[in-house]
Amino acid sequence: MPATDRIAALRQILERHSLFGSLTPDELDQLLAHARLQTFRPRQEIFRKGAPGLGLLAVMKGKVRISSIGPDGNEAFLTIIDEGEVFGEIALLDGGERSADATAMTACELLAIDRRDFVPFVRANPEVALRLMSVLCKRLRRTTELVEDMIFLDAPQRLAKKLLQLAGGGTTINLSQRELGAMIGLSRESINKQLGHWQQEGLVKLGEGGIALVDLEALRAEAGI
Repeated sequence: MPATDRIAALRQILERHSLFGSLTPDELDQLLAHARLQTFRPRQEIFRKGAPGLGLLAVMKGKVRISSIGPDGNEAFLTIIDEGEVFGEIALLDGGERSADATAMTACELLAIDRRDFVPFVRANPEVALRLMSVLCKRLRRTTELVEDMIFLDAPQRLAKKLLQLAGGGTTINLSQRELGAMIGLSRESINKQLGHWQQEGLVKLGEGGIALVDLEALRAEAGI
């Protein structure tokens, strides 16, 4: 693709992005002058916890898994970054090390913006700083909710709530039972047992393509929402 066509395509993507959507064409061109597009294969590492935090990444296509390995070697599956969302914003603001691991769940196209280029851009476009603060607040609320769920909800409640959140209004979830367990602090065996029980009751259906949510109302009742 010619460079001019590529920039035009990236501009169209950014115009639909929650963080950059209100920028003028000139402002988008300023941003794209420093941005670069990166592609990743499924399961390819994007960055590792402790690596230098060079800047922010926006998901143009695909899904990214954010996780962390504890001192005992167990993985905590923190969240999924979907198309149209950003990650790496903490390092973008403070220039510190990456606080978690990022891995491509699917084939991904990411727009990378280095901190040294983005900080002056934000200073010149304060509305972007306000939207970035909104992203950070949303991420903080999500983390607080996860901690509260771990403390106050039992295992079936946590699992039902996470299934509904991951479905996002749909009915299919393409995650392994091990990955689900890592997100809510349960073993794969516990996840398998509960899902098997719900399958017998007609709440879910398990298959090679993932987990299908069959009875959403019953799952909401299980989650207490």
